[in-house]
Amino acid sequence: MTRTNLSMPAGPNASGLQAYRAQLLYFRDTPKAEDEACEWIRDGLLVVRDGRIEQCGEYDRLIKELPPGTAVKDWRGRLITPGFIDTHIHYPQTDMIASPAPGLLPWLETYTFPTERRFENPEYAHDVARFFLDELLRCGTTTALVYCTVHPGSAQAFFEESHARNLRMVAGKVMMDRNCPEYLRDTAESGARDSEDLIGRWHGTGRQMYALTPRFAPTSTPEQLGLCGELAKRYQDVFIQSHVSENRDEVKWVMSLFPGYRSYLDIYDQYGLLRPRSVYGHCVWLDDDDRRRMRDAGAVAAHCPTSNQFLGSGLFDFAAAKSFGMPVALATDVGGGSSFSMLLTMNEAHKVARLSGHYLTARRMFWQATQGAAKHLGLTGRIGTLEPGAEADFIVLDPKATPLLERRSALADSLEELLFALAMLGDDRAIAATYAAGREVHRREEG
Repeated sequence: MTRTNLSMPAGPNASGLQAYRAQLLYFRDTPKAEDEACEWIRDGLLVVRDGRIEQCGEYDRLIKELPPGTAVKDWRGRLITPGFIDTHIHYPQTDMIASPAPGLLPWLETYTFPTERRFENPEYAHDVARFFLDELLRCGTTTALVYCTVHPGSAQAFFEESHARNLRMVAGKVMMDRNCPEYLRDTAESGARDSEDLIGRWHGTGRQMYALTPRFAPTSTPEQLGLCGELAKRYQDVFIQSHVSENRDEVKWVMSLFPGYRSYLDIYDQYGLLRPRSVYGHCVWLDDDDRRRMRDAGAVAAHCPTSNQFLGSGLFDFAAAKSFGMPVALATDVGGGSSFSMLLTMNEAHKVARLSGHYLTARRMFWQATQGAAKHLGLTGRIGTLEPGAEADFIVLDPKATPLLERRSALADSLEELLFALAMLGDDRAIAATYAAGREVHRREEG
């Protein structure tokens, strides 16, 4: 049985001083080799005050510095890491996850668009947002880049629910003014106006951040992409999120709609939508020039392995991405993806990498889901780490969550083997607890 803590109680669990004893793991920079940039403390103490990490280090040293009477939560036998960061996920697709279709475009027409129509109802949007956030927290995800629907109220509902939980989330209203059902269309002007209103209302409110969200190039007119680019120029610290080069049929369609551009990615670049804090889902069918442009612009590829395999879109080329230094983070996608779990996403990412001739270490995958994602998103030092001063978003991983995981973990003779076992055998059951801004927001309980 699992319990998700939705209340915001006063007292020591919401503010003040808290301490947690466990193995501690976080990263400082890119782990170019297994033993680089990884901070692993086998018997550690994490000290949190007023929602931020105050100290992180060896238990024997830090316990002496705690004020007398400070309660210490004992998580020994577990591993505390930063909360996971999911860089591409659609909250309106929660209810149509695991829907059968022969490919991306018919899947959108048959399931996605009719489901998204329901978000014109604010009550429905709030209900899905609550379930969606509970599911993220149950899977150990404390930050996500979230697509809403074309309805401004869908973004409003999401932000209200996230703000009530004091979560660090990034989200945006989809902009979509052509090649979709009439009931899901905005206009170039209304899409820009609604997006700017939401930026003013939510970007920087509490822990909420906004992302300009043209769904993908074929559902936006040149006029809409142009106005989106103007907003991106006006609001330099907001995020940009969209899709690129997910599916071969999609790529052909896009190039027929935008003749004269060098590539699908070039369209976004020409409209001023390729820059730091821009995140593009999938990036399966990029060429080398595209990868260079992503790198030079500081744009992020959100790799969605479960989605790409489920829809038969293709295999992300890790080796090529690495050779050009293109920033890559991990994402679930949902509902094209088949799970909210970043551990299961690591599992599939490892297999995809092997099929492209590349080997992903467990440390690299955990880095991509924590410090690496924070770095690529321009949030270094705020999330994705256990270093002092960071927001206290962290999770407790249980290597004994299932009989098989417990048996394999007991035989692990290195950190890499332990993390690899968690990535290959773990899922939501391996998340013993999730904390956001120092407050417990999920606890897995047996019984």
